[in-house]
Amino acid sequence: MTPGRQVSLFEDLSDAAIPAALNPLAGRVVRRELTDGAWVDLRPGWVTGADELFDRLRADVPWRAEKRQMYDRYLEVPRLVSQYLDAADTPHPLLRTCRDALTDNYRAELPEGFASAGLCLYRNGTDSVAWHGDTIGRGKSEDTMVAILSLGSPRPLMLRPVTGGPSLRFTLGHGDLLVMGGSCQRTWQHAVPKTTGVGPRVSVQFRPPGVW
Repeated sequence: MTPGRQVSLFEDLSDAAIPAALNPLAGRVVRRELTDGAWVDLRPGWVTGADELFDRLRADVPWRAEKRQMYDRYLEVPRLVSQYLDAADTPHPLLRTCRDALTDNYRAELPEGFASAGLCLYRNGTDSVAWHGDTIGRGKSEDTMVAILSLGSPRPLMLRPVTGGPSLRFTLGHGDLLVMGGSCQRTWQHAVPKTTGVGPRVSVQFRPPGVW
């Protein structure tokens, strides 16, 4: 286990040294209906022995820094990223297994299945993601899904309705899964706020074709 990393409340400490593997999704996912046709599914502890997966991805992924234009200047994106149009191309074969398991589980609601894997490395609590929806591509006008696998130090993922109102907080720990579905990308926004006293985290976002 990487030093200084918190373990999810859902992870058995005895699993820390075993190879990463998936637990079942069917019958273990809890759905929370939101507003305007949006929903989120939670599957705590989807990945067993997630330390091995976290360490491999942190070491083997070709992480890169990005800059984005904000008005008249370019600013550093507060995290490192890597994108794979095909999840099978990632450095760890378990991510392909994750993609295929998600596709099988959500086939009735998402016939085309999941395809890509976007990875983010949060180096510490100062790395973050601002409020946004994944509305580049089909998500701007169609219902879709984005599945997030969280590895490493637990961090809060916040959701809030676009029209205003109280936000929701989901603390995703080591190996936990959250799936945003229905109209969630259009009618709700999500963010990972800055957090003090936490270690590194890797987030893996599985998306269908044409969704970013």
